[in-house]
Amino acid sequence: MACPDGELSIVLVGDEEIGSLNWHYLKRRGPTNVLAFPMREGEFGDLHPHLLGDVVISLPFARREAEEAGTSLEAMVDRLLVHGILHLFGYDHEKNDLAAREMDERSEELLALLT
Repeated sequence: MACPDGELSIVLVGDEEIGSLNWHYLKRRGPTNVLAFPMREGEFGDLHPHLLGDVVISLPFARREAEEAGTSLEAMVDRLLVHGILHLFGYDHEKNDLAAREMDERSEELLALLT
């Protein structure tokens, strides 16, 4: 899916805010690291095709994951941002193992471009 001129929002929040969004939209309890809200899906997805959507990242959650992984907060936020953007483009690691591998591979390709 090509999108030469696209726009997205990146929102950095705390665990309480992302936990609230997680429950409200996905009915999952507690905080998570990243949520993506595609704007190009659903009944009105074609109104503004240049709007990709929103990526919401919990900084406290990302900090904990970075510490566990032995990496920097900046590197973890990059990873989560790429992950969220891939969701905006329709990748879904929860669908099945093949979809998860495809998403992981594409994520690594994109992260390599950042270094």
